Amino acid sequence: MNTVLQSSYLSHRIIGFWFLILCAMVVIMVVLGGLARLTHSGLSMVDWHPITGWLPPLSNQEWLLIFELYKDTPEFKKINYGMNIEEFKGIFWLEYIHRLWGRIMGLALVIPALFFLAKGWLNAAIARHLVIIFVLGGLQGVLGWWMVKSGLIDNPDVSQYRLTSHLLLAVIIHGYIFWLALSFLGLNGQNLYNGLIEIRLLQFLTLSTCIVIFLVMLSGGFVAGLDAGMIYNSFPLMDGKIIPDGLWSIKPWYLNLFENVTMVQFNHRILGIICSILVISTWLVAQRNKSKELSRHPFNLLLVLIILQIVLGVSALIMSVPVFLASFHQVNALLLFTCALWCLRSVKV
Repeated sequence: MNTVLQSSYLSHRIIGFWFLILCAMVVIMVVLGGLARLTHSGLSMVDWHPITGWLPPLSNQEWLLIFELYKDTPEFKKINYGMNIEEFKGIFWLEYIHRLWGRIMGLALVIPALFFLAKGWLNAAIARHLVIIFVLGGLQGVLGWWMVKSGLIDNPDVSQYRLTSHLLLAVIIHGYIFWLALSFLGLNGQNLYNGLIEIRLLQFLTLSTCIVIFLVMLSGGFVAGLDAGMIYNSFPLMDGKIIPDGLWSIKPWYLNLFENVTMVQFNHRILGIICSILVISTWLVAQRNKSKELSRHPFNLLLVLIILQIVLGVSALIMSVPVFLASFHQVNALLLFTCALWCLRSVKV
């Protein structure tokens, strides 16, 4: 009986760490995607072959063929018309690695899953989760190509709607896998009995924090898609005002939320401030809780990450969005969301 229990415990730990590896791979994928956008590399590959497109160009003739395809894009005609083939290779490789990493992630999901299935470690419930992850991963690939296509027609910029959808699906996939990892590693939190009202408050604040961080990332997607971080490069004021002019300049009014660069940046700032207040409030309530069963490590980490996120966001804005800071700001947002999920799990929600 003990041997069976030990075997079950070991298999769950291995699967849990496998899920954490997949989470780390998603984080790397988000970094690569962000860098492709920031360096204007994302439109260098004008076709998509998910099954056969593993290999890069291997001959000079293949490079010339791909470059000719790129020359027919709005980005080349309107922006990069003076680019030579060596410069083209510079933007091609980053997008290629981004796509290749997605295929490697597919293998990192399927091959271990088949091994665990052969070992008898996967029951029906786990298998369903793996199928969902696989389907979401495939959908993410389709969504990524749908996003790229929007920049290959007339406008050399991808749709901010499609870019944000692509980003948020990555966040959802990452969060889903991380939630499973916490379960398999036994990091579910304990039943917290001391101070029931305080626990309910902490649960509410933690759940609210997760939701608001997700909304901040949503607004960040629109900031990225519209290059809204390139204007109003001051903080805390925007053009010397708390509430800038031009927030409602587009008709109908609701389009301002998604297409007006002033409104999009303003919303991102406001949501960031709300998120910061929520995180600090959550941390304070967690520190005041007297329950010995409550782990405070995730809440302490959450506080550190929100402080870092504020510094990164303000610095990136003031410095007109340098690639390194913008990329760091994006990945730290994902880590912040991850930590918030850990906090949520620790209070048994």
